[in-house]
Amino acid sequence: MQRINGTVLIIAALVATVGALAFPVWSFADRSGTGQANLNASTVATQWGPLSATDRDFLVKVRLAGLWELPAGQQAIERAPSQAIKEAGDHLIVGHTDLDVRARDAAAKLGVQLPNQPTEEQQGWLRELSAASGKEYEFKFANLLRNAHGKVFGLIAQVRHTTRNSLIRQLASDANQTVLDHITMLEATGMVDFDAIANEAAGLATSSPTGPPPPDGNLPPAPQPAEPSGEVSLTSQPSPAEPGTVNTERPEVRPAG
Repeated sequence: MQRINGTVLIIAALVATVGALAFPVWSFADRSGTGQANLNASTVATQWGPLSATDRDFLVKVRLAGLWELPAGQQAIERAPSQAIKEAGDHLIVGHTDLDVRARDAAAKLGVQLPNQPTEEQQGWLRELSAASGKEYEFKFANLLRNAHGKVFGLIAQVRHTTRNSLIRQLASDANQTVLDHITMLEATGMVDFDAIANEAAGLATSSPTGPPPPDGNLPPAPQPAEPSGEVSLTSQPSPAEPGTVNTERPEVRPAG
């Protein structure tokens, strides 16, 4: 029994030693299946910078958004009883016509194939709108479009933050301003169900919220203003200007370098 126990200990020690020696190799190797390896494997070089799978997916999503939101906007102008919904539809048409030109131009330069039909889910939303009328139609329009724009807003931020391709970075900047404009117009209809949006997002959350404790009825001390110290000569202007104003100016594309 003592010999067996001794053998087991020797084997365990050898395994531990091999594991310790192998760990540094595993740690620094370009391992298949890791995020970095997947990024490298899916990225191709272009004259505007590396083009990742996320970049290409973003191009497709911009195209798909226009393929269903543009006809939804046109339908709203033709069918909506209220002027607010018609105006939101107007912004959808103008914004996605412009974004589609930009997306197709970027895709042609980068060699990315784009779809010509909305997804099955997006076609289902169009059918749902076509089957509704009156106030029901307006409510569905405002909430289907607001929910879709809100979800893509996060993707735009991620792409704008992480892309190494100047064409994709510019398209993300353009899309950010266009989508914010559409969100603003949809919310201006007064028909967006913010409780439903918040509850849906809460159901998908994977971590607890953080932040200050809830108000207890007492007025907290006023925070100090964030201002420059001393006299500073400034030339830029705040953007947007008044609350609710959306800046739709788009800077020109600059080549990567």
